[in-house]
Amino acid sequence: MPVDICSQQQHTNMISSLSGTTDTSLSLNALSLTSALPPTDPDHHPQYNMNKLCRQVSIESPGPGVKNCVFNFFVPIEDTPAHGARIKIVCAGACYRRRDRANSITSVSSVSSELSDYCPSVTSMSSPAHQGIREGSFFPGFEVAGVIESLGSEITEANNCGLRIGQRVIVYPFDETPAGYAELLVVPDLKYIVPIPDSMPMEEAAMLPTGALLAMHAVFKAEAVVTDILNQRAATDPNKKCKILIVGTGGLALWAVRIATYHFASTGAHNVDITVASLRDEGFRLATEIKNVSVVQWNECLYEPQLIERTKDVCGGAVDVVIDFGTTSRSLHRSMHCLSKGGVVLISEEVAEKLLPKFSRLSNEYQQEIIPISNGTVEQLAELVELVANKKIEPPPYSVFPCEQAAEVIQKLINSEIPGRAILRFHDIE
Repeated sequence: MPVDICSQQQHTNMISSLSGTTDTSLSLNALSLTSALPPTDPDHHPQYNMNKLCRQVSIESPGPGVKNCVFNFFVPIEDTPAHGARIKIVCAGACYRRRDRANSITSVSSVSSELSDYCPSVTSMSSPAHQGIREGSFFPGFEVAGVIESLGSEITEANNCGLRIGQRVIVYPFDETPAGYAELLVVPDLKYIVPIPDSMPMEEAAMLPTGALLAMHAVFKAEAVVTDILNQRAATDPNKKCKILIVGTGGLALWAVRIATYHFASTGAHNVDITVASLRDEGFRLATEIKNVSVVQWNECLYEPQLIERTKDVCGGAVDVVIDFGTTSRSLHRSMHCLSKGGVVLISEEVAEKLLPKFSRLSNEYQQEIIPISNGTVEQLAELVELVANKKIEPPPYSVFPCEQAAEVIQKLINSEIPGRAILRFHDIE
């Protein structure tokens, strides 16, 4: 079970226990309130003033023997940057950032959905981290929705980008996004802030900045590949359909199939077939609810050749494009065997650095291309907000929990007990 740890014992009465267990031997002295505050030396001039405290929650794995600890503490928060803003966080999606990849952001639901299938013993273990797939720390809070608490001193009507205090917004995950759930988030530049309409629930908005945006960028990249393929076939076989396989049924894959079905239909690309390779029973059920999409279940009890043959049968042959949200060599290897000669596999940048060297020889042998996909742009995030707000794209299922239940939520995600996404609520403004 996740362990609840408070770095400041004098503040334990200010924060509800998240798991009912407190291990003071693991308190974070380095994060003590006194040492975290700015120096009082008048000759010292820090870059930012920090005259306010806010609650922060971080779910981490400090060492091999201690996994998924929930840390609660109060931290000093920067004053509002002159050209930026400070956001009061209302909802935050459960996501993580790998310790070894500063800009790697992924939804926990996507990871847990894959772990349960690629690690046969994971359901009987206390934590899948022991399998060596999910390393490092959970730093939840990179998918946030909230309201603007304050604007910088240099912000005027001429340069406020149409933003105002009290406005509902989400935050694009910029490189130095502060780690951890917190009541407040400092944004250095208004260009990272995307307004959301009053009609959009905060819970839905909090799912958009990372998982949904990555899925959207992957679909856009797939469209470019599909367009090239269809253009090449126009003269010789114009009626042959282009086949896309989306691998995974966590938050990423569920967003991708929804975005893909809408996007290809809206652009008039009717000669595109979409299939989802489901990695678990729950994902299979969720995927089958989507219209005009075929579903094949990747049951790990079957031999690899059987799974590949089953996938090709459902797809009507080898596919042209695979969007693979798996995190393992096994997933990518299977995807490439389902792919036609000259086909393209799209994988997230997060796993590309690890997997590309292993598969370069195979991709050359099969004359296939493996393309890493980044998180997407601020402009794409604004477009995604509009599509979801106008009900053009339906969000995947999600469940909302008070932030005080963070420990229980993480444990349930690890055990794949929460369908779709998990959202933590910090404030109730609606």
